[in-house]
Amino acid sequence: MKNAKKKPYSEMTIGELEALAEQGYANTQFCLASRYYNGEGVEKNLEKAVKWYTKAAEQGNPYAQNNLALCYKYGEGVRKSYKKAVEWFTKAAEQGDPYAQNNLALCFEYGVGVRKSYKKAVEWYTKAAEQGLPEAQYELAEIYCEGNLIERDPAKAVEWFTKAAEQGFSMAQYNLACCYDAGEGVEENHAKAMEWYKKAAEQKELFAFNNLGYCYEHGNGVEKDLAEAVRWYTKGAKFGDENAQFSLALCYHFGNGVETNPTEAVLWYTKAAEQGFTMAQNNLAMCYKEGFGVEKNLVKALEWAIEAVDNGDEEARNTVLEIQQEMSETQQI
Repeated sequence: MKNAKKKPYSEMTIGELEALAEQGYANTQFCLASRYYNGEGVEKNLEKAVKWYTKAAEQGNPYAQNNLALCYKYGEGVRKSYKKAVEWFTKAAEQGDPYAQNNLALCFEYGVGVRKSYKKAVEWYTKAAEQGLPEAQYELAEIYCEGNLIERDPAKAVEWFTKAAEQGFSMAQYNLACCYDAGEGVEENHAKAMEWYKKAAEQKELFAFNNLGYCYEHGNGVEKDLAEAVRWYTKGAKFGDENAQFSLALCYHFGNGVETNPTEAVLWYTKAAEQGFTMAQNNLAMCYKEGFGVEKNLVKALEWAIEAVDNGDEEARNTVLEIQQEMSETQQI
């Protein structure tokens, strides 16, 4: 039904939207549902949101169909039903809604509410990606990169990472940078890698900080600048990336781009070690063994070294032997 509204939806009160929605205008019903879902200008009410999404969806509104599917998928305002979610995603996807196409692809990839089908997952990701949806472009790129669902094609992966990256999708920017860095699916180009790492880092893409720091530390694609490397490592470390925490610890340990500071080195080794980063665990063990930046403690040294061994660090086996030998010599004195 064509809407007879007199002013933009954004300027309507909840009462005005209700009045038009009751007359059966699908777009108004969708807007009203969104108001209730988000608590915009009215108390949040997921049950009412579902009610109006349903009315609009039953009239064929693809945006409402997709949002209703999400409500069923997550059990928001309605009893959770993956089967119902897939039904509504499908209706919207078949009308060409790229968000629904991407959501339906996810369902087929992981077997949510439908029998797993990698072929259909790729089909729907592709439809959404071709419409310019960066989330779908990224997922499709990952599929071509990993080669788990279809034949691996690094060049195709780069193509789709690029499309998503150019739209500002930070994970795609980071992965595209990695491709340029490694020459994977594209000619190796450290300057290009640097460019995309920086774009991703500026959007706070976690792993980009460490890689960007590495570029500055080693002069990959940019003039070597140890102070700038420390700056990016610090950003990543403070955001909780164990790779950046370990890199920053090394800088403080050996005085790269910053004055040597054993206490700071131990601090960042510890943060990375507590996240399971094995090289940090081994280095922390050595700090406790040597009393570097922390009071010498062979018991703690041994514990961290064994932790590293348990996590697969073969080099830490030698650390364990060194600590055990020192413990043995201490006992003999």
